[in-house]
Amino acid sequence: MWITFLLCICPSNSLLPFNIIVDSMNELNTKKIWHDVLETIKINVSPANFTTWFKQTHLISLKNQDGRYIAEIGCSSPFTKNTIETRYFGLIQDNLTKSLNSSCDLIFTVKSSSEYEGDKEKKPTPLFENYPDKENLFDSLIRAGIRIGFTFENFAVSSSNQMAWAAAEAVTKNIGKAYNPLFIWGGVGVGKTHLMSAVGHRALEQDPNTPVLFCTGEQFTNDIVEGIRNKNTPAVRNKYRKLKILLIDDIQFIAGKDAVQEEFFHTFNALVFAGAQIILTSDKPPSDIPKLEERLRSRFEAGLIVDIAPPDFELRCAITQIKAQEKNIPLEMDLIHLIAGNLESARKIEGFLTKLLSETTTKKISPTKEIVENLLGKKGENDIKLLKATPNDILSAVSKYYSLGKRSLLGNIRARSIARPRQILMYLLRKELSLPYKEIGRLIGGRDHTTVMHAVEKITNLVSTSMQVREDLRGIKNMI
Repeated sequence: MWITFLLCICPSNSLLPFNIIVDSMNELNTKKIWHDVLETIKINVSPANFTTWFKQTHLISLKNQDGRYIAEIGCSSPFTKNTIETRYFGLIQDNLTKSLNSSCDLIFTVKSSSEYEGDKEKKPTPLFENYPDKENLFDSLIRAGIRIGFTFENFAVSSSNQMAWAAAEAVTKNIGKAYNPLFIWGGVGVGKTHLMSAVGHRALEQDPNTPVLFCTGEQFTNDIVEGIRNKNTPAVRNKYRKLKILLIDDIQFIAGKDAVQEEFFHTFNALVFAGAQIILTSDKPPSDIPKLEERLRSRFEAGLIVDIAPPDFELRCAITQIKAQEKNIPLEMDLIHLIAGNLESARKIEGFLTKLLSETTTKKISPTKEIVENLLGKKGENDIKLLKATPNDILSAVSKYYSLGKRSLLGNIRARSIARPRQILMYLLRKELSLPYKEIGRLIGGRDHTTVMHAVEKITNLVSTSMQVREDLRGIKNMI
């Protein structure tokens, strides 16, 4: 009956064999199942993690053996495969099991989907393609001092900057009222300037005539000094006090300069009273800026203060992808991972991509692993020294980083998911604290010193060959 029905619904001149119909149905099912699984995973991981690891995966096949499914999942590169298998195996298995309503085993292989290969051919769209009045917008951005490429659309979001991004987005929807002032602080190259500029960019998209000004703390200081010297302070005041949005980068520069702080205090009050928006960035929170007047500090603290942490590996991968697309540099995922694994800030990534573009353009060749490695040079993972750490600090950090209990790390379980973190723990105790092998063995469950020596030698070799191990070591050190 079932076979007859299938044949009847097909046109007489295009009959298909039964097995081809079934295969076609299975293909459609696997695509839908994987789409549903990815939609659920997207909720549980950060946007940067999803883009870096899951966007290039696909479900190759789904077979039922003795009432249990075996799912073969294709990954874009060996590094992606190893990372997903190590970090997200349980997450994928749980969601597939729920979707299939049946137990499921996973097999990961390196194989790109046709959809992904097709996507890589797409060229990045021009920055102003969607704006009919793009010349007006361009002129407005130049007048406001805002870099053209600093938009929300090309700002990569992860857990390290999600709060700051959300606050900046909220400001664009309620200028002068949501968070005023918005104070963003963090280290060099974490995206403070980009995010602040994106607010001005969005305002000018909506109305190119909006009075917006971006300047640095140094530029504000120079304007005040020039105004005093030339007896032209009213013109300086008009420049700043008639704005709708004032964006000041590195506001800490005005600290200790009495006349400048006095003028900024009155400018700040005038703008807030008029309903204008003020956004400030600094390398420190207001409470830690030395020689900052107390009345300014209190006004900064009356708004919202958010920090941006250094980008993690997944976020650096997303930044590398975005910057490479902007510069029209074709990069495979393994090259993106190689770059992100060796450069710790967006600014260094952008500088490196500029160098890579120059190298490949001059030689008229495409980027290769050899070229990228040569330009990167030899990068060691020991750029963070744990001079004041204790053995317990390192144990706690390794336990937290891998989401393992301390008992498991110190116990006798030999499963790779526990053995490798245990070896890394031994390596860190030896390399960072210079503890004797016997002492490390005693601390980690009373092990023989030869076991510790083997673990340290193993991780030492992996540091020079495995990007994943280097990234894990950096992540653990950042937690201490």
